[in-house]
Parts: sequence; structure tokens; C-alpha cells
Amino acid sequence: MFSLDEDDEGEVSFGESSDAEREMTPDIPKAPSVKTFDDGGDFEGASDVDSGTLRAFVVAVVYANAAVLLVALGPMLWFFEGWSRIGPALFAVGLFAGVRTYQTYRSWKRARDAKESDSSDDPDLDPDSDPSPPEA
Repeated sequence: MFSLDEDDEGEVSFGESSDAEREMTPDIPKAPSVKTFDDGGDFEGASDVDSGTLRAFVVAVVYANAAVLLVALGPMLWFFEGWSRIGPALFAVGLFAGVRTYQTYRSWKRARDAKESDSSDDPDLDPDSDPSPPEA
């Protein structure tokens, strides 16, 4: 029936790919490199980001995480454990954290828009002069 080599006599290789399978399989692509923060934990790579933007982002993330946790946890404690005072209080604090997340974002956006409008104004232009071309 099958002629087995003397070396492989009685052995069946499960899980190993044959030469034909190895030729047909495509090469595994390499993932692109991504700029990350330093592994040392000192966040030197964060120096590229505006300090106001970084602060607003971190504050908004903390508020948003607290909001999600407390808005979910409050009703569960109230319903499953019967904690009729702590459950609604946690829910209310979660809603407040959600509002603070939105307020932090709006404050950052207003500051950024104000900074962009200040930088777009050309200081060389005389405010009394008319920039429109003369009418013919």
C-alpha cells in the first residue's frame, strides 16, 4: 500500500504542514510601526501635545470613566441589593460626572477656537482700512 521511509516508519505527523501547504500559504504581513509613549513611563512623547489639550483629555477621560461606572452601578445596587439611598446617590453622581465631562470638552473647545481665531488675525492689517477692492 504505502511505502514508508525507514526513518518515518509508523509515525504520522499531525499539525505539521507539508511542503505543498508551505508553498501555497501567503507570507505573514508585518504590522506598521506606531509612535508610542516611552516605555519608561515618563511620557516624554506627550510633549508634542499642547498641555491644555492633554490636561483636558485626561480630565475628560477620568470623568467619563466615573460616569459610566456610577451610572451603571447605582441602579444595580438599588435594584439587586435594595440599597435605596446609596444606589440613587451613585447614579446622581454618575450623571454629574457625565455633565462635567461635557463641560470639560466644551471649555477646551472654546479655548481652542479662541486661540485659532486670535492666531488667524493678521496684526499687520490696519483695522480702519477697507480690505475690499475698490468698486469700478
